[in-house]
Amino acid sequence: MKRLRGFAILSAIFILVVLAMLGAFIMNISSSQQIGSALDVQGVRAYQAARAGIEWGVYQVQATAAYNFGYGNVAPLEVGKANPNLRSCAAANDTLTVFDFTVTVTCVATADGSNGPTVYALTSTACSQPSGGACPNTTDPGAFYVERRMAVVF
Repeated sequence: MKRLRGFAILSAIFILVVLAMLGAFIMNISSSQQIGSALDVQGVRAYQAARAGIEWGVYQVQATAAYNFGYGNVAPLEVGKANPNLRSCAAANDTLTVFDFTVTVTCVATADGSNGPTVYALTSTACSQPSGGACPNTTDPGAFYVERRMAVVF
């Protein structure tokens, strides 16, 4: 009678290979989840940085003197009279750093033409890897590039 030899070692090797593959699969899923979670947090931070850029840009436009209440250097206006067209968009075109994100704020002023109000369009772009010191990155930013853009018209 012949005895079967080596059957147990083949079963053990098979079980070890299957468990190793299962462990590798679980590690792959886990690392993908970690990367996804980190990018989600970065996305929220980029959103908040873009929002801060919008608020900064609105402040820059609104801080330009548009009213003469008896002080400042807006001599052509009568005291108490308003001229919203004295506001300027030039101060809002800048690049900031917020939460380790680069935030590029641009402003475009559109005059009515018939002495109506000027409309201001602000765009704030926050990105994690700027190109040439400004956002957005139009070159190859890589897999972990995060960008958020916000716009407001007033």
